[in-house]
Amino acid sequence: MFIGEFQHNIDEKGRIAVPAKFRRQISSGAIITKGIDHSCLFVIPKRDWGIFAKKFALSPNISQANSRAFARFIFSGASDVDLDTQGRVLIPDYLRSFAGLKKSAKIIGVYNRMEIWDETTWRQYKAKIEGSSEEIAEKMADLGI
Repeated sequence: MFIGEFQHNIDEKGRIAVPAKFRRQISSGAIITKGIDHSCLFVIPKRDWGIFAKKFALSPNISQANSRAFARFIFSGASDVDLDTQGRVLIPDYLRSFAGLKKSAKIIGVYNRMEIWDETTWRQYKAKIEGSSEEIAEKMADLGI
């Protein structure tokens, strides 16, 4: 399980160190793709990516335009990543641009995936969410969570 929040820098080649506690989970590789919030990137272990991708392949919703658009969004932006000997992954240029990643980034654990955020964008998003945590909790209760 991915949990926690970590500060890391992106080097001049576009590499970022993966937190040591997350490395074992992606030691067999991962897929990095556009995050849904248009502010971050998702990093999903390859074993979990296969399960995720199969849901799209077997979905009866392929006839719906929104389903096709979402699949295109997620899969067209995806790239294989592997840890190098120093525990880093290379973030492709187009994904760094998509998420507005500069030098300083936050890597956060979100159960079955990591997310990579520009540090400033994460701080702003986190402040917004923390400011409305009671409202969010009430909506989650309506969903039975």
